[in-house]
Amino acid sequence: MPYKNINRRQFVQHSTTAVLATALAPQLLAQTANPPMGKFGAESTAEEVTEGIDLTGKVAVVTGGNSGLGYETMRVLALRGAHVICTARTLEKAEKACASIEQGKATPVVMELTDHASVRSCAKAIKAISPTIDMLICNAGIMELPELELVNGVEKQFAVNHLGHFLFTNELLDQVTAAEQGRIVIVSSMGYQWAPEGGIVFDNLDGSKGYEPMKAYGQSKLANSLFALSLSDKLANTTATANSIHPGIINTNLGRHFPAWKRIAASLIGWTFMKSVEAGAATSCYVATNPALEKVSGNYFEDCNPVTPEGPYMLDKDLAAKLWTTSEELTQA
Repeated sequence: MPYKNINRRQFVQHSTTAVLATALAPQLLAQTANPPMGKFGAESTAEEVTEGIDLTGKVAVVTGGNSGLGYETMRVLALRGAHVICTARTLEKAEKACASIEQGKATPVVMELTDHASVRSCAKAIKAISPTIDMLICNAGIMELPELELVNGVEKQFAVNHLGHFLFTNELLDQVTAAEQGRIVIVSSMGYQWAPEGGIVFDNLDGSKGYEPMKAYGQSKLANSLFALSLSDKLANTTATANSIHPGIINTNLGRHFPAWKRIAASLIGWTFMKSVEAGAATSCYVATNPALEKVSGNYFEDCNPVTPEGPYMLDKDLAAKLWTTSEELTQA
């Protein structure tokens, strides 16, 4: 997996003890063959990658649009003419974020990803706002919770980062496929490499057999990408697409649970390897809007370009199928 900034890669590698297998999985999910490489890269911003793209009449949904990468994604899509629906954990946060958008239209809605009733209620509200969704960007997330926390009997990072978005996306799938060319963008992370041996440890989703913050985060991010791959297969006979992305390493409130040494390092030397928020939102915006990606599905992007994932799990069809079935069971009403 080619990383253009070696300092960034070294920093992340040195912060994890995960050991990865190198053999490719024997069964692979469908991906777009030879997806096009673009002219943008690690330093490109969301405004730059969307320059000249008119999103007038399009509807976008951004989860966690009240802060960080989600807010910048919302701001830029609205700037280009899209009607952006912003989800946040409280109406106050969503309203404040939408009110601060200086150009374009943004509508606030409430969604708590740990609460399945809230997820369904939010999806219902969005359906009432628009019968179609052109861009569904699953951006919200949490990272490296220091202590094990459970949501409905499931480790919280897996519950928020994956299960909440799994349910939300499936609730809105008809609206995405009803659009002229709906796009689903799942914000994953190169942290998928930190997932435990086996990728998704189905008999330890409650953390009862051990909990390590980074491995749990890695498992949830691997689940994000496997979900996008499965979606790509299921959308094969539609005009809709699904891809996952790594936004880069950015100093946002996603790192609020980091150990003190990581927060100090980020504040002191983060400028040497971290992206700006403007650059961090670029890959999501690029994959959601670029005309060249109209038929590109099932791929993983970094720095606005498709890359080949490392390790045996990201393209494992059996693992993805089991994850889908398990996710359905864990999110059923």
